[in-house]
Amino acid sequence: MVTSSVSQSTFTSARESAVVPLCDELRTDDRNTVTAKRDYFLGDGRNVRWSVLVAAGFLVSAPVFVQAPLVRSLPVVSLVGTIAWIWLSIYLSQRSATQVWGELVAGFSWTWLSGSLYWGWLRTEPLWHLPVEALGLPFAILALQKGWCRVGVLFYLGSLFGTVVTDVYFYLLDLTGVWRRVMLDPTMVEFEFAQALKLMNTPLGYSSAAMLLSLLVTVGIYSVRRRSLASWACGGAILSTLVVDGLFWGAAIVGSR
Repeated sequence: MVTSSVSQSTFTSARESAVVPLCDELRTDDRNTVTAKRDYFLGDGRNVRWSVLVAAGFLVSAPVFVQAPLVRSLPVVSLVGTIAWIWLSIYLSQRSATQVWGELVAGFSWTWLSGSLYWGWLRTEPLWHLPVEALGLPFAILALQKGWCRVGVLFYLGSLFGTVVTDVYFYLLDLTGVWRRVMLDPTMVEFEFAQALKLMNTPLGYSSAAMLLSLLVTVGIYSVRRRSLASWACGGAILSTLVVDGLFWGAAIVGSR
């Protein structure tokens, strides 16, 4: 009986000594998983969030200088280029260290596709602008519901929101006619920009600009006050809309002289 008790005690001790490290290892893995998820959603420091903000702003602003001239002369090349952006997003998303950037590029690929389609073939129809830019909206809603690609989805939604606000300004001031005529006959750009400035330099133009500018700034700042990387991607896309709109406003002033 004594031998049996000793053997049972020895077996129990051995079992516990084997189980405890295993439990510790599982708890460590759980902690690492939680930390990884926290770092993914919140960013491991403000530097990451600022990097996402700047990158989002760049991806909204860059097409003005890169895609615009490309899509005007080689629309098919721009459209096919969407495949390259999708491939890059998949490649980056497969690595934990670059997953955030992969998702951001995925969101950018949706805006690139929409821009290629609209500015390549439909640019003379301003009323088609928003429907084409919103082609990715059903997928974005589904992705939000499923928790997929949050950084890319919120970047796309932020970019789309900025587009909506800008287009509303055009509709309120009835600038769609100027838009269409410039697209049909670029040689008339100086005259048409002068007409646009006349409409903008009115009480309605000033009040509309102030209201929509305040809306962009408010939503953009609200987004970056949140800690998640996805929110900063959204905020970067929204706030950079102000830069793009400022460029067009400056172009209108210069072009009208």
